[in-house]
Amino acid sequence: MAETVALRPRVAAEGGFLRRLLSGRNVIVLVVIAIVGYLGAVPLGFLLWQTFIRNGALTLANFRGAYNDVGIGEMMINSLAFAIGSSLVSLTIGSVLAYLIVRTDVPGKALMFAASLVPLIIPGILHTIAWVFILDPTIGIANKWVIEPLDGNHPFNVFSIPGMIIIEGLHLAPLVFLLMVAALRSMDPSLEESAIMSGASLPTVFRRITLPLVKPALYAGALIMIVRGLESFEVPAVVGLRNHIWVYTSRIWQTLNDAVPNYGKAGAYAMTLLALTAIGVWFQSRLSKRGRSFQTVTGKGFRPHPVRLGVWRVPATAFILLYFLIAVVLPVLVLVYASTQRFYSPPSHYTLRHMTFDNYVQEWHEPVLRHAVLNSVYLGVGAATAVMLLTAVAAWVVVRTRLRGRSLVDNLAFMPLTIPGLVLGVALLFVYLRIPIGIYGTLWVLFIAYLTRFMPYGMRYASTSMFQIGRELEESAQMSGAGWWHTFRRVVLPLLAPGLIAGWIYIVIVSFRELGASVLLYSPGKEVLSIVIWEQWRDGLLTEVAALGVMLIGALVVLVAIAYKLGARIGVKEA
Repeated sequence: MAETVALRPRVAAEGGFLRRLLSGRNVIVLVVIAIVGYLGAVPLGFLLWQTFIRNGALTLANFRGAYNDVGIGEMMINSLAFAIGSSLVSLTIGSVLAYLIVRTDVPGKALMFAASLVPLIIPGILHTIAWVFILDPTIGIANKWVIEPLDGNHPFNVFSIPGMIIIEGLHLAPLVFLLMVAALRSMDPSLEESAIMSGASLPTVFRRITLPLVKPALYAGALIMIVRGLESFEVPAVVGLRNHIWVYTSRIWQTLNDAVPNYGKAGAYAMTLLALTAIGVWFQSRLSKRGRSFQTVTGKGFRPHPVRLGVWRVPATAFILLYFLIAVVLPVLVLVYASTQRFYSPPSHYTLRHMTFDNYVQEWHEPVLRHAVLNSVYLGVGAATAVMLLTAVAAWVVVRTRLRGRSLVDNLAFMPLTIPGLVLGVALLFVYLRIPIGIYGTLWVLFIAYLTRFMPYGMRYASTSMFQIGRELEESAQMSGAGWWHTFRRVVLPLLAPGLIAGWIYIVIVSFRELGASVLLYSPGKEVLSIVIWEQWRDGLLTEVAALGVMLIGALVVLVAIAYKLGARIGVKEA
């Protein structure tokens, strides 16, 4: 009897511990941590296992088989040349645009800023297709109207490494622009002003003062653009494959689309590409930690004054307008023109007189397109909602708690950022071909791919917003008797709303552009819009692709405009 009485406090203590462990907060947090860990680690683990393990033993046979193929050395050179070349083009254009708009007195800065970002709306595959219409050696508008009259024997061949570099560089320039705008806005301009007062010319100030001060941003931009170039699929697939120019992404796709797919060889290529991108991301993170030596913003306030361009004002304005014309107006106009033709040919008096909207009618009544639109909406809205809810809790764990291993949660959430889309598709292919849960060939596998791919972006938005919220409101709610879930739902989430909605809008938009992972995971009847565009292009339906592209760009422009108006009302712009 005495032993029973003695055991009661111990049983009660164990029961209390179990109730605390299984409280609503802990269950939600543990589930979120488990999902983040699964999404961040399991696909990569399966990729490593499929590539390096055969019959239960460690092997490099897949690498030997992959790298003994003919043309592998050329493929590696092509990949690096394409990535480095496109990064140089994008860095040059983006940096000059950012400097002119942020630091100088060019007219109409707000309009110029918006014009510099418009290319981000155009999906990569449509941007590439438009430039094929412009620079094709036989039917390209630029070759017919500009290059042939000047040098008729040597038209520019877009189906080459230089052509691929130009297209990718133009597409990546807005990303560099955003990076450089942030760096230039936070830089103290007193050194530039002192140099100008001392009689230095504007080109000298830009070369000797401005560029050295923004070196960290330039180096970070270069590394990020090289990584983006290595993982790019649209340009190598649309432009490179036509002339048998192979890079890692196109080789992976081809290996998995052979009559007998070679998963081991695809895994070897994917691991090499992953290693290259991971090295780039590592260097970028190291560089960001060393950025302190380039600080020019301290506790002393400053008010930047725009640099007066003088005689350079007209050429600078012309450069910005020329970029907008080449990067936005020309590709969109070419797509609009192509969409009105029964068979594509360069513009002429005859083709302009026989324009038709039949392609739009045909695409509108295409059953595959209707299914693809619904699938894209389901996946975009579903993935965006799931990502933001998941990362809101994960950000709370990382920022608000002292849980051991919370930095691991943060790293796992950001891990997919280093994985190219096509490599993620290969990894998920390995996972769900091996795990018999019946989701391969359904929309669920695409949903998991989108959830994994966009989780780092959601984590960035959520954690940034969480850092901006003080603990006092949560503590006040808890002191008033509110439980964790009630506090999180009624206090934390409303305060996070601008950042969460901004992340949600961004993920919905980029989900419509996603092709790298989708091209390996979709199945007939489960296409999304980017896949329909890809398949119609491969089938030679040039004018139909143009019509679909114009409709998609129009829909994305409307979506961005709605998001902008909504953001102005609820504070998303600041987020």
